[in-house]
Amino acid sequence: MTKIQLADEQHVASIIDVCTAGYRFASKDILPDAYVKRRCEEFYHTERVTKEVQQVTQAWGGYFVALENHQVIGAGGGGLISEKSAEVFVLYLDPIRRNLGIGSKLLQAITNQQKDFGAHEQWVSVQKGNQKAIPFYEARGFEFQQEVSSFESKLTDQVKSMRYRRDI
Repeated sequence: MTKIQLADEQHVASIIDVCTAGYRFASKDILPDAYVKRRCEEFYHTERVTKEVQQVTQAWGGYFVALENHQVIGAGGGGLISEKSAEVFVLYLDPIRRNLGIGSKLLQAITNQQKDFGAHEQWVSVQKGNQKAIPFYEARGFEFQQEVSSFESKLTDQVKSMRYRRDI
């Protein structure tokens, strides 16, 4: 049985492991290895994830974790980007745990929290070419809006994201 809950400090190392593995899996054959390595080092390290677990606000609602037998098998989170708009910033699963409904449960927990924060719409950015994530979000009512440079990427990276939104 999969349990979804807000993460705490005991989950930090497992969040790092799951997000790193998930990002590497989703980025395989899409992004250069050096770019993937740099992004994992920037976002998924102990100091940053610990802070993100401890400092929950409306702008960052904290990490939700999917637990099975007390083991983290998925993690995700988001927050408000304006008074009525929210964003899913991260959602990754252990790659061998895909297509079991775990991502849907995590997305629902994030969405419920964002509705409680007052959001009426939800956004997500998906790596261009990520055919693991794009169908997932489209099946949940997200509609393509525009192509943009990926968050915090350098111009020389030439990395693009697809922006999707839905009403919540």
